Amino acid sequence: MISVISVMLRKRFYIFLLILSLAAPVFAAADAAAAGEVYVVKVAEAIGPGVSAYIERGLETAAEAEAACVVIALDTPGGLADSMREIVQAIYRSPVPVVVFVSPAGARAASAGVMITLSADVAAMSPGTNIGAAHPVGAGGKEIEDTMADKVTNDMVAYVKSIAERRGRNGEWAEKAVRESVSATETEALDNNVIDLVADDLEDLLQQIDGRTIEGKGQLAVAGARLVVLEETLRDKVLKTISNPNIAYILMMIGLAGLYFELSHPGAIFPGVIGGISLILAFFAFQTLPVNYAGLLLILLAIVLFIMEMKIASYGLLSVAGVVSMALGSLMLFERGGPGMQLAWDVFVPTLVVVSGFFVFVAGLVFRAQVSKSCTGLEGLIGENGEVRQDIDPEGPEGKVFVHGELWRATADEPIARGTRVKVAAAKGLVLKVTPE
Repeated sequence: MISVISVMLRKRFYIFLLILSLAAPVFAAADAAAAGEVYVVKVAEAIGPGVSAYIERGLETAAEAEAACVVIALDTPGGLADSMREIVQAIYRSPVPVVVFVSPAGARAASAGVMITLSADVAAMSPGTNIGAAHPVGAGGKEIEDTMADKVTNDMVAYVKSIAERRGRNGEWAEKAVRESVSATETEALDNNVIDLVADDLEDLLQQIDGRTIEGKGQLAVAGARLVVLEETLRDKVLKTISNPNIAYILMMIGLAGLYFELSHPGAIFPGVIGGISLILAFFAFQTLPVNYAGLLLILLAIVLFIMEMKIASYGLLSVAGVVSMALGSLMLFERGGPGMQLAWDVFVPTLVVVSGFFVFVAGLVFRAQVSKSCTGLEGLIGENGEVRQDIDPEGPEGKVFVHGELWRATADEPIARGTRVKVAAAKGLVLKVTPE
């Protein structure tokens, strides 16, 4: 009996070993495939909070998957300095090698894109691309003036030089890119040690960097690796959309207009709901944008002036002041905006005209409703004309008058004969006081 049991146990043990031997290559192949994956993050727009969140999520996902490397395919005119710094810090933190590839042909890495490219473990460009023009600008793309310009420029120079020195790249060229806005083609950038290589496409890039040793991150093994393109999530898309200054500005104006309409016409509900949602989204976007709160206060002051127009007979002066305050606030709303991060004139002007016109129109409606004569009830009868149908005697019983198609009891301060045309002077209860017309 014991021998039979031992034989059965040995058979089960051999079967278990056989299963393990068959499954081991499968698991090993799966691990090898995961280790050989290259994650691709595509950026083809201005650098902003949405792009920063998208790149950071891509680097974190690649690190969790233990990918071979991450390739950031970059094409940007620049953007916000704060978002650029967040991306650079994320690249420094990444345990996975990061390759910034300025592509496809015709792409550029301008302004903030220069710092992002220089911070990569491997910097590459496609033929027909350019890099440079990193001089800091103020709101609307205008030059920063006076002492502040020197402070901002010197700070950016120190930052870009520290990035270049950390990666062993040309710090002098990086300084010129900030101070003098110099730019370079892919060939010039390679000759000046700004980038590491020029590649025709992503496949060519992976072949060239295969076997390259990255300090602190090991050797790259990416030849023939499987590409995993990271798509933007719904949250990334929403954040990128509303963090556009033009969208955020329009949302704020819609929100203010909706709430203003709800306050002036209580019970409309729909404008209030839309206005509340739009205003919340606008303020969420303002957290990620360089907002000048003096401009925001001027816009809120404009709303207060429009509300006062409904209460005070200013003959339009408060409305004019509201329009001026809203225009100045809109111009001052965003500051330090890089390329692609300013309020566009073709959005600013139409929005200002439409929203200001809406506020003035609603304020005018409310004011006219307040001062206009009532057309219903007893108050609506005052001033109306009618005809006496039963003699009216101040010393005797009440008479009867025909007003607005109805027969009313009436009194007067003097006798009025039947058939006389009269005018309603007052109303008390269901009795009208009339005077001869």
